[in-house]
Amino acid sequence: MLYKKEFLAYLHNEKRYSHYTVMSYENDLNQFDDFCIETGVGDEIIDSKIIRLWTVSLIEKKYSPRSIHRKLSTLRSYSGFLIKEGHLTSNPLDKVLRPKLKKRIPAFVDEQKLNDFLEKNDFGNNFNGIRNHLIIELLYQTGMRRSELINLSEDSLDASNQLIKVLGKRNKERLIPVQDHLIKLWKEYAEIRLSKFPDAGENFILTEKGQPAYPKLIYQVVNNYLRMITTLEKKSPHVLRHTFATHLLNKGADLNAIKELLGHSNLGATQIYTHSSFEKLKDVYQKAHPRA
Repeated sequence: MLYKKEFLAYLHNEKRYSHYTVMSYENDLNQFDDFCIETGVGDEIIDSKIIRLWTVSLIEKKYSPRSIHRKLSTLRSYSGFLIKEGHLTSNPLDKVLRPKLKKRIPAFVDEQKLNDFLEKNDFGNNFNGIRNHLIIELLYQTGMRRSELINLSEDSLDASNQLIKVLGKRNKERLIPVQDHLIKLWKEYAEIRLSKFPDAGENFILTEKGQPAYPKLIYQVVNNYLRMITTLEKKSPHVLRHTFATHLLNKGADLNAIKELLGHSNLGATQIYTHSSFEKLKDVYQKAHPRA
């Protein structure tokens, strides 16, 4: 692809996408490049016919419809960039059908089980224990994304106003309220962090060697603890984000307020949580109504 580097630079510099998002786009484009070379059409051709062939090959390789959607969205964005720059006259993705997606209800952890665990579990008083406890509490109490957690600095917390400042997608800042016990835990971690790694950089969450936390570490921490309390297939940081939103909605929080707390750009992205709430209502009805 002749203009791949320019496109990735555009995503980073103008669209302000995170490093990890740009890497995801690059991986998708590289995969399409490889397919074009393997099929003998070269890596400079991007038309609807070759895209349809690639889609079929992804289906044959058992990629999920959601993964295929994402890869095709990458190509759509790249083609849109080419049109914007005058290198393409129309978007070839307009002639490509995407596989149907099943409606996905976000997985979340049971409220009672999670809160009992946070109240009773002994995380330990060493650096790793306090850090891990803080990671779980931050993700559940704020609903922030894993990348947002990694990018926190010590100055992100405004303890006097009980707010935490999060830098979200496209460098959009938002403020999220936090509770007293999270502030106490934050300060406890800050103290042991300073004593153990006095010369650490700006990133607040560190590895046990004093380096900035990385995505796999956060996943492993969350996965290890969620294994203790849930049988959900997925036990990722994003499950705690889903749990945050679902628990708020079940307690009567306004959907627009949840949208702002999550940092969603539109209400449609937040409305997936109404499905979880509706499923709970159906369960309550089935158990409680005499005619159910």
